[in-house]
Amino acid sequence: MSLQDVVSAERVHIGFFGLRNAGKSSLVNAVTGQNMSLVSAVKGTTTDPVQKAMELLPLGPVVIIDTPGLDDEGELGEMRVQRAKETLRRTDIAVLVTDGTKPLSDTETALLDLFRAQHTPYLIAQNKCDLGTVQESGADTIAVSAKTGENVYALKERLSQIAETVHTEKPLVSDLVGAGEMAVLVTPIDASAPKGRMILPQQQVMRDILDHGGMFVTCQPDTLLETLSMLKEKPRLVITDSQAFERVDRDTPPDVALTSFSILFARYKGDLPRLIEGAKRLSQLRTGDKVLISEGCTHHRQCGDIGTVKLPAWIRAYTGAEPEFSFTSGREFPQDLASYRLVIHCGGCMLNEKEMQSRIMLAMQAGVPVVNYGVAIAEMHGVLQRSLAPVL
Repeated sequence: MSLQDVVSAERVHIGFFGLRNAGKSSLVNAVTGQNMSLVSAVKGTTTDPVQKAMELLPLGPVVIIDTPGLDDEGELGEMRVQRAKETLRRTDIAVLVTDGTKPLSDTETALLDLFRAQHTPYLIAQNKCDLGTVQESGADTIAVSAKTGENVYALKERLSQIAETVHTEKPLVSDLVGAGEMAVLVTPIDASAPKGRMILPQQQVMRDILDHGGMFVTCQPDTLLETLSMLKEKPRLVITDSQAFERVDRDTPPDVALTSFSILFARYKGDLPRLIEGAKRLSQLRTGDKVLISEGCTHHRQCGDIGTVKLPAWIRAYTGAEPEFSFTSGREFPQDLASYRLVIHCGGCMLNEKEMQSRIMLAMQAGVPVVNYGVAIAEMHGVLQRSLAPVL
């Protein structure tokens, strides 16, 4: 990924939902102007959520998601329906595609209730308006025809208006490092670092600083002291990879602010106060307690992987206990968290804010504390209060 790209996690996610043969996939293709989804007269052609990042005028950069029909049948059909509902975790705007010549079914009404319960803005796109008069009208409905293209552009304009209310600009670091100010970024290059590139959180922090007139220098942990000595003035902020917290805390002067990339992301798309509360559970872990460690991305596990190797080792050393660890990655995330004593989640750079918030909400509803990597590592290394000071 280049620095100028808009990553999927920063795009508005628009999910299209509906019954089989309501014309959902046909409408997705009409909206995108591409054959993004397979279209057939056979019910259930869309068997898994289909996702595509693209530019969609007049909205701009978006992710379009086409989902399986919510009236799918059989054991496999139920699994497809569950996949469709799980898509709501990352859906910023939902579009319920209906057969506009028919009244809403109980399944469609129940889905609207689910949209409301999850506070997901939505539109009802009453498809097939070329075949007759639509059944209902209202502020949240629009009659369209995937076949003729009638009102498809109007639908996109409506989506654009909603997007302006759900996708507000938030600073990642630019409110901490302003124009003309300097940050030092500490980025370890070890066996777990991707070859030939910076990881996404580092890229995004760099871009946010540059976009707002700030400056940065980058170094590895073992050259931080030398880097600081070469600067004419003290930096406004030192930002470190959480794995290097202990050494970077030791080498950063007390009068220089310090935080981590992960803590910045906890503030940016998580729920920082709740994650701080979750850190208190770490010291209470006992042998046999179930701990879920979850990452939003999928990558090849290295020998020194932070999620499956370093975090469990730090927790064992910090608690003197032997908790039972479970691991998930990518889209995989348990719906039922009640059996866990603690959820430890990555910074979520590959997840959009809606999905990150949804995962935190699932934990909260189950009564399970949740903390992210950076906050947890800072707590276990005794630097939490220092690392939070710049962002609170």
